Amino acid sequence: SSALETLIDLATRETDDAAKRLGVAMKGAEDAQQKLALLNQYRDDYMVRFQQNLSTGLTAMAYANYQQFIGKLDQAIGGQQLVVRDAKLRVERERENWQASERKRMSYGTLAERAEKAQQAKDNKREQKQMDEYAARRVQPKQ
Repeated sequence: SSALETLIDLATRETDDAAKRLGVAMKGAEDAQQKLALLNQYRDDYMVRFQQNLSTGLTAMAYANYQQFIGKLDQAIGGQQLVVRDAKLRVERERENWQASERKRMSYGTLAERAEKAQQAKDNKREQKQMDEYAARRVQPKQ
């Protein structure tokens, strides 16, 4: 019983730690997704300005600068997409770890319930035996 309680406590701590790691991973994935959205929005805004400036006319150097900067933005977006993908993989891995910890904790809980029911059945049987013996002694004639 004591060993099982220790296992349950350890599994509960492990589950809590896994839940915290999952929360951190989810926050990281959300932050990475927001950065990607900002980069995409910035690129879209920059492209609108580029199109507006194209209609009014650009020097060759300004055109080359726009193209170079858009290329750098595209690289940054590609890199951030990898960060988002990795963050999502980490979330999935941490979710699986949390689920495994939770299953283990619940298994120990089930074992504890079964042990408690078995002990209670044993106690009930002992009490019934005592009651039967007491009743039998009361019924027996005194000699």
